[in-house]
Amino acid sequence: MDLKERINEDLKSAMKSGDKLRLLTIRSIRASILEFEKSGTGKILNNEEEIKLLSGAVKKRKDAIKLFQKAGREDLVQKEEGELKILLDYLPKQLTEDEIFDNVKKIAVSIGASSKDDFPKLMPEVMKQLKGKADGKTVRNIVLKFLG
Repeated sequence: MDLKERINEDLKSAMKSGDKLRLLTIRSIRASILEFEKSGTGKILNNEEEIKLLSGAVKKRKDAIKLFQKAGREDLVQKEEGELKILLDYLPKQLTEDEIFDNVKKIAVSIGASSKDDFPKLMPEVMKQLKGKADGKTVRNIVLKFLG
């Protein structure tokens, strides 16, 4: 079942259950999918595009959480955290820092990266292989730690 079908099924079940937060979050994902399809770029919503779309939504929630925490709006922080948890259900399982480090080590060995000078060569390759499975900032920090 692709993302669009899963969203439609989950939308129906959220309506039936009366879970307003889940309904709101799923509707926002559905709106993003419809916006992508009607963008006129001619792209097809494949697995890579789905991950890109969901990762963007997750990043927006994380940024909003930080801003609401600074503003002292705990009510909005909780809402955004709830939406974030729902969104993460649609992404592949996120890797732990140890798993990311192991992947970075393997990739670095395969391309011959060993110093900070190799960062521009290593980082894009790691992000390509871990796309959707790890946060970019976390990956960047781990790559820097590995090369440092």
